[in-house]
Amino acid sequence: MADLNSLCKGLVSSVNDALGAAVVDLESGLLLAVAHSVPYFTQSYLDAVAAAAVDMFRGPTVSTVEDMLADQRGTPGKKHLLKEVQMATDNTYHFMCVVPNKPNALLVLITGKKANLGMGWVAVRKAVTEAAPLCP
Repeated sequence: MADLNSLCKGLVSSVNDALGAAVVDLESGLLLAVAHSVPYFTQSYLDAVAAAAVDMFRGPTVSTVEDMLADQRGTPGKKHLLKEVQMATDNTYHFMCVVPNKPNALLVLITGKKANLGMGWVAVRKAVTEAAPLCP
């Protein structure tokens, strides 16, 4: 892949019932790349989804839990423990995976419910390894 936008396009085209894919900067919440086939995925909607993803992986509540775990275990605080999240809404699946060796980059794939969960994860895990050299 030549760039992150191409990678997202390829991910969307490779997964049955894929609606969109994006790479999110987990420090700033900015979208680094995006591809989708849904007219109502406006820029403000995409920005809100990116902000929600940042909260799930780096939000204050997650940081508090990470600190509590470190205290409980008597170990120095290890941050950024979450690596993957899968969630479902009434009509969609969301696959989220931190890009290897790029702890501030998150790959997100959104599909309809006709998508096969295993195939979604296979595609996401392949895409995150391809995304690593392309991420800042």
